[in-house]
Amino acid sequence: MRRGVILLVAMLVLGGGATGYILWSGRPAPAAGRSTLDLAKPGQFLVRDRATGLIRGSSTRCDRFHAAHGTGVCLVAQPGATATTYALVLDHAMRQTRRVRLAGIPSRARVSASGRMISWTVFVTGDSYTGAAFSTRTGLLDTRTGNVTVTIEDIPLIKDGRRYHSADVNYWGVTFAADDSRFYATVATKGKTYLVEGDYTRWQAKVLRENAECPSLSPDGRRLVYKKRMPSGAWRLHALDLATDRETPLAETADVDDQAAWLDGRSVMYAKGRDVWAVPADGSGTPRLLATEASSPAIT
Repeated sequence: MRRGVILLVAMLVLGGGATGYILWSGRPAPAAGRSTLDLAKPGQFLVRDRATGLIRGSSTRCDRFHAAHGTGVCLVAQPGATATTYALVLDHAMRQTRRVRLAGIPSRARVSASGRMISWTVFVTGDSYTGAAFSTRTGLLDTRTGNVTVTIEDIPLIKDGRRYHSADVNYWGVTFAADDSRFYATVATKGKTYLVEGDYTRWQAKVLRENAECPSLSPDGRRLVYKKRMPSGAWRLHALDLATDRETPLAETADVDDQAAWLDGRSVMYAKGRDVWAVPADGSGTPRLLATEASSPAIT
């Protein structure tokens, strides 16, 4: 089946316990308690509270969170002998409208600017990007059609001008363009990481450059910000001008292991340590603190 797409109106178990997914949908279910958030209201700054796991201003608890244009995605780890994550799709009032069961530990989550496309990444093995012993699985959900792409690992990938095949290919950190078809992501293979550009409709992808992870596309679609591995082993945020292919290191010099999000057209925000910070995306200025004891920043 092309792209491993599964309709959410079915219940299906794939591949047994090790790689099994159970996908289903049902009537919208309200989050526990009351929420003051309306994800359809533009310009709100949202974060996850590290102490409680709650998205501040709501009663919704997440391990990873993102939202845009009235749609939210909440990744929730399920305790148990087998690592399990639920990807919860939320409407503007933070009510659950979809639920996808995943085998793994929450890692990344993203909603496209229109609210249509959702992506998630889980660790299938390992629990961080700092070592070699990890494997990820990244999926997509189209809220307009209800279709789920279980994994994007089978997308035809072009590298160095030819079709690339390898059993160790891993994807993570998707960011969507305004057309809800083009996307950027990280691919890892043979001990290296690459920035790739993909097309959901045409179902194809190509490598753009080496050593670029967890990209985030600017609101105008002209720049990407991503973390880049430095000789010291730390990650530093860089910006890439897609028209000129010029790469610029940002003024944040600390180690940042996060997928940045755009605060506005000029700055990006990211988790550093236990807080959320922002820095200009052109290499100027200095980092500034946005929220303490917080993570998963998003702007509606």
